[in-house]
Amino acid sequence: KNGAIKMDVIEIKAYVPAKDFELSTQFYRDLGFNVELLGPEMAYLNIGTSSFLLQNFYVKEHAENFMMHMLVENVDGWWQKVVSQKLSDRYGVMAIAPVDQPWGIRDFVLTDPTGVLWRIGQVIHCDCSD
Repeated sequence: KNGAIKMDVIEIKAYVPAKDFELSTQFYRDLGFNVELLGPEMAYLNIGTSSFLLQNFYVKEHAENFMMHMLVENVDGWWQKVVSQKLSDRYGVMAIAPVDQPWGIRDFVLTDPTGVLWRIGQVIHCDCSD
């Protein structure tokens, strides 16, 4: 309208910390992300139009309180990827099998080598009126 400032957002990305940048980069490749190195301190990771930046940066308290949520179409397929890639054993990370949550998401928990906690889930039917 007259004089209105256009405020469209194109994209929002998180900067995910990495204690061991090379190890984290390989972990995310194994998980299924495309990795484009932007230099020795930063990488652009994506699957389709969903993306984040991995940075060679580590503060223990920050990393251990950092969470990412990824909504997928097939959470059980993603879980099978985690299991088949043996990510827990190979990287010493936590991986907890999918659970149907009362808020209508089936998700699993995965940490990365830095300690960043991921909740990867899909929308399921929810009778949230209870």
